[in-house]
Amino acid sequence: MKLPEKFNIFLVHSLQATCFPFLFLSHMAQKVVLKILSMSDEKTKQKSIEAAADILGVDAISADMSNHKLTVIGEMDPIAVVKKLKKIGKVDILSIGPAKEEKKEEKKEEKKEEKKEEKKEEHKEEKKEEKKAEGK
Repeated sequence: MKLPEKFNIFLVHSLQATCFPFLFLSHMAQKVVLKILSMSDEKTKQKSIEAAADILGVDAISADMSNHKLTVIGEMDPIAVVKKLKKIGKVDILSIGPAKEEKKEEKKEEKKEEKKEEKKEEHKEEKKEEKKAEGK
């Protein structure tokens, strides 16, 4: 019995959703870390960066030649990234998850701003106390 093509596509997507729920975080920026074993020279590094850049939704790409790692950040499909890079060489997925660095940087900036505001308030209070002491 041959199944209709639409059913096959639905089956594949439902299997991906149950087995790989992290793949469907499309509204969030994802960080995909891959190991490309053939990335040993500048030429293959450039090819892998260009291949990853062709994918829709990629925001940032960084390559580490010493560890053969390629990090791709953006709102893209990790499977599409791997399929594209398999044309260049053997690809191993090291990790897939949300891109948390952006949030950490924002929190650090907010904390810095809060500290600055607290210092300003303390400084104003000290001036008020000095004026009161001089007035007496």
